[in-house]
Amino acid sequence: MNIKETLRYLGYGRSQADEQTLHLAESCWRELEETAVKRCCFREYPLSFPGGGVADMGCFQTGSKDLLKNLKDCQAVILFAATLGVQADSLIRRYSLLRMSRAVVLQAAAAAMLEDYCDQVNEELRREYQEKGLFLRPRFSPGYGDFSLECQPALLGALEAGKRIGITLTDTLLMAPSKSVTAVIGVSLAERNCTVKGCESCGRVDCVYRRND
Repeated sequence: MNIKETLRYLGYGRSQADEQTLHLAESCWRELEETAVKRCCFREYPLSFPGGGVADMGCFQTGSKDLLKNLKDCQAVILFAATLGVQADSLIRRYSLLRMSRAVVLQAAAAAMLEDYCDQVNEELRREYQEKGLFLRPRFSPGYGDFSLECQPALLGALEAGKRIGITLTDTLLMAPSKSVTAVIGVSLAERNCTVKGCESCGRVDCVYRRND
């Protein structure tokens, strides 16, 4: 159980939660573990920089300055998507009608659980690529900094995420199930002191690869 991250998503920061909140967070985490169906998919694509501040990933291009900074010295990218499934959404929706306080904590626990799951898969990828002499950058999602959500249709389409793990997009480019995430992960021959867990877990605020949330 990642109760610390659940509390962070609830807005506690460095404040101490009371015992009732801690027990509720633990209960919500257990119920989500029994309910959520974690799935992911990923594919590698070649990366090029044709000029004009554009990154070309084969299946789509972007002029995001923040993403280009993250992809410095990279020769390829891994497009990545993960979800907790419609079951997690249904659980949260049910409690929003029955007990709103629990629904709020379930929302936070689901966000923490999804992040943990992504970290686990990314760590497996890191080890796999490191065996080939390659190194991964932190995952960078549409919506971070100036990386536009307009890239979501192409990213999910390249992954065939709808068919493979059931992620679709609404007309406003929100993902369904809501507890889903997409990301771009740079692949490089150059090793950098970056964690694949993302910038939240790193204190190096001056890092050239750091994303702007």
